Amino acid sequence: MDFRSLDLPGIGTKYQLETQAGDTVAIIYMKDGTIQLYTLPKGRTESCAIDLSLYESRRLGSVLSGAIIESEKEGVQIAFSALSDLRISVHTYTVGRDLAGKCIADLQVRKRSGATIIAVSRGETNLINPPPDFEFHEGDSVVVIGESIQLKQFEQEILGV
Repeated sequence: MDFRSLDLPGIGTKYQLETQAGDTVAIIYMKDGTIQLYTLPKGRTESCAIDLSLYESRRLGSVLSGAIIESEKEGVQIAFSALSDLRISVHTYTVGRDLAGKCIADLQVRKRSGATIIAVSRGETNLINPPPDFEFHEGDSVVVIGESIQLKQFEQEILGV
C-alpha cells in the first residue's frame, strides 16, 4: 500500500492511496472548501470522479473509520463498529430563563441525569469542558453527551421538558 500527499499550488492538497490490489483512490481538498474523490481501478485508464461537500466527506469518513454517525434533531448519535452495543449521543440545548444564573455544580447535572456538559457557546465565545462553577446565561448553547436515556433524563430533570 502506497500513500502520499502532494500540494497542488492554486488548487489544494491531493492525498493518494494505492491499495494492495493495485487500485488508486485520490482525494483532493480544494482551496474553495470542496472535496473531489477519484477512483482508478487497476488496469483501467479512465478514473471516476465525484464532488463532495464538507458534510458528505465527513460522513463518508466516519463510515470508513467505523464511527457511524446518525443525525437526530439537534444532535448526533455515534455507534462504533468495534463496540456495536455502545451508542453515544451528543445534543445541543439552549439555556432558558429557568437555568440562567445557575452553575453546573448547582444543577448536579451528572448526578441527576448521568449526562455531561462538554461545551458551552455564548455569542462569539466557545468554552470546552466548562468548570463546575460555570454560570449559565439565558441563550447559552450547551453541548451535552451521554447515552440516549441519560439525555432524556437531562431534558426532564435539568431542563424540565
